[in-house]
Formats: sequence, C-alpha cells, structure tokens
Amino acid sequence: MDRSAETRELCSLVSELAHTIEDHVRHCVADSDLTASQAIALRELAEPLSMRELAARMHCATSNVTFLIDRLEKQGLVTRRPHPTDRRAKEIALTEEGARQRTQIIERFSVNTPLSGLTADEQQTLHRLLQQALSTR
Repeated sequence: MDRSAETRELCSLVSELAHTIEDHVRHCVADSDLTASQAIALRELAEPLSMRELAARMHCATSNVTFLIDRLEKQGLVTRRPHPTDRRAKEIALTEEGARQRTQIIERFSVNTPLSGLTADEQQTLHRLLQQALSTR
C-alpha cells in the first residue's frame, strides 16, 4: 500500500473512532436530562472557564456554548460570575449539583469506552501519537 493510501485509511479510522466515541457519549447520557453536548461541557468544567475557553475545549463556536450554558444554568448545574481578570467576560463554574453530575458523567464515560480494548500502555502510546499528530498542524 502506498503512503497516500495508508494516510487515507488512517484518517478514515480516526474519523470512525471519533464517531464511535460520539455514539458512546450519546449512549451514556441517553437516560439523563442532558444532551451529549451538555455532558461534554460539564466534563470540560473541571475548573471555572470563560465561555471562550470552554468553546475552544469543545471545538465549537462561542455562540453554541452560550446556548448550552443557558440550558445548564436553568437546570441549576452551572453559574455565571464575573471573570476575575477580564471584566468583559463571564466565568462559568459548576454548582454543587453540577459537580455531582459531572462526577457521574465521567464515571459513565469511562465504562466500556471505544478504547477499552486497548491496554494502558497502548492507550498511552495512542495518546502520545495523537498529540504528536495534532502538534504538527
């Protein structure tokens, strides 16, 4: 197989893995009051973040994050507060209930993941290779 065919196949496999992970996330939240995007937002809020920081972590537009945060705020899972260093920005933080649900989501996400078939060493190798591939862009 030539190099370009190998690259196409590898890109196809990475894309298929991404879709499989998305399906896994949807399955994990199917019986909750959260959408997959809301669950991912909660997962990313390990510490308070600005809307822009959260959008960057979620790889989406800030306007999409605003919509998600509006819904999470109505559910009592996050709060908006003034950003400590940028008076133009708001910082998003988990409420106590949001932190509890975040813990549950992370636990659900880690069961029977699409990567469960890999050993810890294989997962570390994949992690390193993906980081290396992304850093060369």
